[in-house]
Amino acid sequence: MKTKFLRAAAAAIVIGGAGVAVTALAFPQMAQAAGARPAVGNALKEAVSLASSGHGSEALAKVHQAESVGSLTPSEQQMISQTKEYIAAKTGQGGGAAACRAKFTNDYNAGRYRDAIADSDCLRKGGGLSGTDQLVVAQAYYLSGDYAGAIRAARAAGGPEAAQLELSAAFKSGDSGTQRDLLEQLIRDGKSQYWSNLLTATENTKGLKDAQTLDIYRLRFLTGNMRTQDDYTLGAELALQVGSPQEAVNIVQKGMDAKVVSGDRATRLLNLAKANAAKDSANFPAMQKAADAAPTGDADIRLGQEYWGFGKGSDAVSAVQAGIKKGTTDPGNAQITLGQAYLAAGQKQAAINAFNKVGKDDGDWPVIARLWSLYATTSH
Repeated sequence: MKTKFLRAAAAAIVIGGAGVAVTALAFPQMAQAAGARPAVGNALKEAVSLASSGHGSEALAKVHQAESVGSLTPSEQQMISQTKEYIAAKTGQGGGAAACRAKFTNDYNAGRYRDAIADSDCLRKGGGLSGTDQLVVAQAYYLSGDYAGAIRAARAAGGPEAAQLELSAAFKSGDSGTQRDLLEQLIRDGKSQYWSNLLTATENTKGLKDAQTLDIYRLRFLTGNMRTQDDYTLGAELALQVGSPQEAVNIVQKGMDAKVVSGDRATRLLNLAKANAAKDSANFPAMQKAADAAPTGDADIRLGQEYWGFGKGSDAVSAVQAGIKKGTTDPGNAQITLGQAYLAAGQKQAAINAFNKVGKDDGDWPVIARLWSLYATTSH
């Protein structure tokens, strides 16, 4: 269910201040107007024509021919200088930082993106590669289809425009890790609208368990990013599956109140969830007794999730702590459930600490833990 969450940030940048305004047609007019001698004017005219065809060395040879006439007037010297700039812009020939920049500008604006990338090395060696230039290089990589190169160049450029380009390149290349890193940073920077994008990117992680998918939908619910009736019904069905019927009631009811969820199927789901929630609410003492007597902590973790669904944060914390102390078959899930319980109990820092204890040996749970830690850190 991939969603394209950003437009491609690859619109061409106009590189200011580096263009050359001399054209092939302008030179004979200039030569006549300034009274240039034919030996100078004709040689420069041929130089421009050669440069326009990409023959830089031959064009420079014609410039040298004009220079060798001798006793050049100021107007002729100016035309020779302009011709050299034109040759540099067209072919990169002529040497110097100005030639590097002129060719870089010309190649990019002409859509020769691979050439522009190569030109940037010339600018870099001369110490003239600015932050704006680096962003242009990143865009050149992007527009040439080299998304890995675009990511590297955008990181080097820095800034919000580069981050947007990097994010788009990560999407194009299927680099979900980079997508998540960038989206997380945007959310930390206060841009909560990117929660939906981040959750979608994480939801597309291969091999997620139902319990992990449920935790993503829980965050959709908490951040206001349930999108369709299917989101509400799937979230509720997953909550019922793990034994959290009151949570299922809350999800479906919220969807109905928002006029997103309707129909017989939704009504049946709501009624089933309400019946199970009423039954479990009446049986909490017996469920607690059974969990206490169990040799492992899995029953305590399930009880903690049910308490959490009912909004009983403190009871959830106690149950999950007891389960972790006994030992569970799924430590990553247990640790995240503890963090959720702490959040419900109003203990934000304890929740963050719990999420951050999920380790790399816990399968895909670290991916889910990062989401919840981010939510705990940025929620108010």
